Amino acid sequence: MKRYKAYAKVNIFLKITGVRGGYHEIISRFMRVNSLYDELSFVPKQSNDVFEIIGSFSCETKQNTIYKAYAALLASLEPEQAHSLEQLMQKYGVEVVKNIPAFAGLGGGSSDAATFLKMCNEVLHLGLSQNELALIGLKVGADVPFFVYDYESANVSGIGEIVEELEEETLDIETFTPKIEISTPKVYGVYRENFYNPIDGFEVERLKKTPSKEILKTMSAEEANDLFKPALYEYKELKNHYKHGYYFSGSGSSFFRVKKEETDNG
Repeated sequence: MKRYKAYAKVNIFLKITGVRGGYHEIISRFMRVNSLYDELSFVPKQSNDVFEIIGSFSCETKQNTIYKAYAALLASLEPEQAHSLEQLMQKYGVEVVKNIPAFAGLGGGSSDAATFLKMCNEVLHLGLSQNELALIGLKVGADVPFFVYDYESANVSGIGEIVEELEEETLDIETFTPKIEISTPKVYGVYRENFYNPIDGFEVERLKKTPSKEILKTMSAEEANDLFKPALYEYKELKNHYKHGYYFSGSGSSFFRVKKEETDNG
């Protein structure tokens, strides 16, 4: 069976612009990491479970983003299409070769969910547009729409539902992830209590137009990501893993930088 790649992403910058209900609104540059991805495929069922995920996951199936994507897709389909989806999942499990670390700020769970939606759309000929898939994906998580659109670089705003492609040079990014499981809601909570300082519309527009390469040359890790300070505040051990020249992705715990050329001794 065909294997589908679910790529990781990093946040070149992530700034808070305000609050909507219980969510923080953001402006962020998402960039795909072409060298890091999970692989998903449909494989013949090995169990009688209603929905089977084959792979190394610490959570229960119903807590997995892939299952949540299945449930959201099922709820959005016409009865005949929903029946086809149920039949598919009775015969096949979803095998996941997991390479993207969990709780890492690299979007692994969101990317898996988006990739599953695209797989079902293709295999079952559902005929759903990217916009329709993105709306379904948003019910699973705020980062899912970015992965549905399959852009290499995009400005992401609102709570993640506004994804605008940015045509720019794709950077060769390397990541490293300390073994620290970070809770995104906890980091946002600490930001709200101790660091809340949203940027204004003029700064939003400036950032949206600035190429990623320039952002990484002109901003420090703390300046580029509003969640870095709250993450350090809540998870003190993070400081031991920070290396000069690296940036912080999402709410962490991953750091990244542009890969240095072979000839670069620095």
